[in-house]
Order: sequence, then structure tokens, then C-alpha cells
Amino acid sequence: MLRKALQRSLPSLGRSISTYQFLKIETPSPKVYHVQLNRPEKRNAMSLEMWYEIGEAFDELSDTSDCRAIILSGNGKMFTAGIDISAFISVVPQQSDSAHKSLSLLKTVKKLQDSFTAVEKCRKPVIAAVHGACIGGGIDLICGADIRLMSSECYMQVKEVDIGIVADVGTIQRLPKIVGNQSLVNEYCLTARKISSDEAARVGIVSRVLVDKESMIEEAVALAAQIASKSPVAVQGTKSNLVYSRDHTVQEGLDRVALWNSAMLLGGDPIVAMSGAGEFEDP
Repeated sequence: MLRKALQRSLPSLGRSISTYQFLKIETPSPKVYHVQLNRPEKRNAMSLEMWYEIGEAFDELSDTSDCRAIILSGNGKMFTAGIDISAFISVVPQQSDSAHKSLSLLKTVKKLQDSFTAVEKCRKPVIAAVHGACIGGGIDLICGADIRLMSSECYMQVKEVDIGIVADVGTIQRLPKIVGNQSLVNEYCLTARKISSDEAARVGIVSRVLVDKESMIEEAVALAAQIASKSPVAVQGTKSNLVYSRDHTVQEGLDRVALWNSAMLLGGDPIVAMSGAGEFEDP
């Protein structure tokens, strides 16, 4: 499909992963992969091709054995300007019948949703590092991440009402659970006002604010490296159960983690972790 057949070797790991046209993937630390949105000349505006590549890349990294943590950022002056409006004109179905148009558009929207949900479903923890601006679809994207960092000059904006559409790929569903204040999220979504880095940190959209992009990426790499040093079985199990428990009752979450640990505690990672001896195996 959109993914190029060409494979490239990552020198620091000696592994090969797919090459993407609109994503730049590097390995700044062992077991850590850095995925960058890579249309800097377009302020990383998300075309359909980039959108689908995001889903493909996170599906691939989820199954890459030596990947234990992922950083998601944007190359250039900003994280993303959101939807590439000119590219999305092609989404409008060409059928003459309105019912058939609706079904065709529904299929496209579901594909777009799945591409961003791949970030949340990825078995490896994802750290979003946001600079410059994070507009529209960018917020949908980072809401699927596990940890979010932001540079001080950055702002966010749920922009969709300004272009006459409803945010439909994750913000409306995930942001209220991140912030914990439905009134405030309603305000963001209905007014499209800008959210400063200070406000984003204060209301819990991001964990912390760093002075600039460089220090933010350094912090993201250090955080990802710390996660990558832990048992991959424990880390991936923790992410899985955190996401599950967010959407289920306390008892359902307890039942699930009990089943998880009844299997995983029989493995060797707890012995390695508690003894401090040896390295964890890649799953």
C-alpha cells in the first residue's frame, strides 16, 4: 500500500524496518524508536497518505521485538497544523446517491480512526513530544499516547468547528478522560480557542512543559530509555491494563489484571528484576 517496499537498516540496532514517505524513524537510544511526522514544508499537515502511514508504523513497531518505547514528535517548526485540507477534498465520495456516499465516507472515517487508535493499541508505551503547535487532528493523535510532553512556546487547538466539522478521530472520546472536566473539554471543542502550554499542564493534558523543543526531546529520550530498561513483559502488561481499566469498572479491571499476572508472574522477568542481575529478554 502506502508503505514503501524498501527496507532500511537502523545502524544503532542493526535491524530493518519499513521506510515511510511522510514519517522519519530513528533510534536515539537502545530499544527506543523515535517517530517524527515529516512534512516540515507543510507544517506537518496530515495528508491521507501520512495518516495511513501513522497507523502502519505503530502497528509495525508494536510487533518489533527490540522496540520497548516510542517517542512521537514532529520534524520542523511545529508538531502539526492538523488536517491537510486540500488533500481531504478527495475524501468526498463521487457516487450520485446520498446513501451510497454516506456509506463510502463512513468507511473512510473508520480507517482514519483506526490509524490513530493504533497509537493507543500499540503494545509499547508512546511518549508524545509536542512543540510549536498541535492543531485539530494533532490533538486526536496525541490523545492516544500514554505520556505527553510539551515545549513552553507550544499551543493546542481543537480546531474542527472552525472548519465546519466534528472532531471524529479521538479527541471527543479521549480528551474528557484525560482532563477529567467535561465542561472544560466542551469549551475547548465548541470554541476552538487556543490552549497554552501552561494551561495544558495545569489541566492534565500533558505531564510537564519543557523550555524548548531540544530540551523536550532530551527529556522524552531519557524517559523512554528509563521505560526501556524495565521488564518488557511488565511494561506492556501495565500499559494494556491501564488502557483497559480506563474504560471498565474497577472490578472488571481487577479481574483482568489478576488473570494477566496469574500467567506472567510465572515467567523469568520478576526474578531478573528483583535480583538486579542479567538483562531482560525481548519478547
